[in-house]
Amino acid sequence: MNLRVLRYFLSIVEEGSITGAAEYLNISQPSLSRQIKDLEEHLGHKLFDRGSRTITLTPAGELLRDRAREIVLMADRAEAELTRMDKPINGNVYIGAGETEAVRFLARAAECMLQQYPQVKFHIFSGNGQAVTDQLESGLLDFGLLFEPSDNTKYSYISLPTADRWGLLMRKDSTLASHDGIRQQDLGQIPLLLSRQVRFDREFSGWSSFSEHELHVVGTYNLLFNASLFVSEGCGYALCLDRIINLTEGSNLVFKPLVPELRTRVNLVWKSNRHFSSAASQYLEILRRQIGTENACKSTEARKTL
Repeated sequence: MNLRVLRYFLSIVEEGSITGAAEYLNISQPSLSRQIKDLEEHLGHKLFDRGSRTITLTPAGELLRDRAREIVLMADRAEAELTRMDKPINGNVYIGAGETEAVRFLARAAECMLQQYPQVKFHIFSGNGQAVTDQLESGLLDFGLLFEPSDNTKYSYISLPTADRWGLLMRKDSTLASHDGIRQQDLGQIPLLLSRQVRFDREFSGWSSFSEHELHVVGTYNLLFNASLFVSEGCGYALCLDRIINLTEGSNLVFKPLVPELRTRVNLVWKSNRHFSSAASQYLEILRRQIGTENACKSTEARKTL
């Protein structure tokens, strides 16, 4: 395999036909067909099922599609980073994160960096903890934002000076909307939507005596915005983090915190042996400085209250 043939293969996948890919690549159809046939023979697997007008991927073709995308992306990144090594700081920073207000802290550092280095670009990947760590392991991300508890033994990390508060997202006309907070006995009486980003039995073990199978779970969600629409239509209550959904005055939803309060801290992690681009290295330095400033301000406020 080589990069050129992998790019040809991906063009066929994206165009949906060899004819369309040949036109896009500006090469002859017989030449493209021959190179794909050679690739199939080299791999020992058929990659496409060819119909009269369209083609579909075989299981082997689907596997190669996913790996080829990673390989081509990594090759493009390596070339770009090597090209920019002796130039002023520019390039790309890749960050993965779940839904959390802590992303705002990363955004502030990004804004600071863009003021100094306007040629830098930030690429944000959204996904749960497993998806983020998978991308980190494959080298597609520079940094990942992970909720505690997480296994940081194989990562370098810094803890962000913020924590997310857990609670219930509900309709304003629900019976619990008049409560000042949500207690564990309330959870056993209502239909719940749970986040797939966390395991209830682990995250809430110190707060609730319920196990997940004792709750009335009517669904799960990956993105809270979509879950909020279900809640808005009366499909249940979403157990979620605060400040992710913007509850405007015209919204029919309200957030109520858990009582006693339950908060989750967030760490920014990266592979310990990763060689950063100049852009990623500078971003981490800016983020460290901002965290130091934030912690210093908190220490000053704490002393004032004594």
